[in-house]
Amino acid sequence: MSSRSVSLTSTFLLLAAGGAAACDNDEYVDEGFYCADANGVVVDEDYCDDDDSYHGGAGFFIWHSSGYGRGYPVGQKLPSGGSKFAYNDAASRSKFGLPASGKISNGTVKTSVVGKGGSGSSGGKSSSKSGG
Repeated sequence: MSSRSVSLTSTFLLLAAGGAAACDNDEYVDEGFYCADANGVVVDEDYCDDDDSYHGGAGFFIWHSSGYGRGYPVGQKLPSGGSKFAYNDAASRSKFGLPASGKISNGTVKTSVVGKGGSGSSGGKSSSKSGG
């Protein structure tokens, strides 16, 4: 190969690597979801089932964060840095790729949620934060 070909090939590879790195920064995150009370204490997921009038009720939320993995048991307080929305907020559920209604198992992890990772909590009905 001539030095000109090597130079062009090297330039192409550097540009391709930079483009791949830029794609990695599109804020794709894995979000963990839990049914919890207003204080972030995990409760049985039946309390966030809006198809079950016996269990669902005010004061229960679906908490989410890219920092929430699987394994937080009922009664444990979730780590700080998460956000929440009302368990029966169909629009927020859909935005995160969750079923619009019904039960969501504690510890559910949705992969490749785009720009939805949140930090800090808020109490509004649709209080998730958008990263851009």
